[in-house]
Amino acid sequence: MPIYALTMLAAGLGIPLLAALNAALGVRIGSPAAAAMVLFCVALLATSLVTLATGPKALATLPMAPKHLMLAGLLVAFYVLSITYIAPHFGVGNAVFFVLLGQLISAALIDHFGLFGARISQLSLTRATGIGVMAIGVWITQRA
Repeated sequence: MPIYALTMLAAGLGIPLLAALNAALGVRIGSPAAAAMVLFCVALLATSLVTLATGPKALATLPMAPKHLMLAGLLVAFYVLSITYIAPHFGVGNAVFFVLLGQLISAALIDHFGLFGARISQLSLTRATGIGVMAIGVWITQRA
């Protein structure tokens, strides 16, 4: 389990870096959409290499997967496009604050209802309070 926590910590550390780097690229080239496209091309190359190295046969089962699961691609595109456009105007910290707040709310609902096959973890008063404290903590870090 510690490797899972450390991996997700690294992913979390990368989100603001992604936002700052891609926002800077969007400003530099004058197009948040073009910067997002570059990001996705680099991501496609990286994930293609990992897929080829770890098990390209999984792609053969893709047509059998429920089509609604493909919406994840639209959600990541929305995230990247919005953070790339908004971060230079709103600040990376402020933009990521609202992303984190949305993640806390969404994750609590997904876990509470066991959506998409997630392990059910009821939203108790203790858990809701913890999520609220986390949200307040993130908000405090963004105050001037």
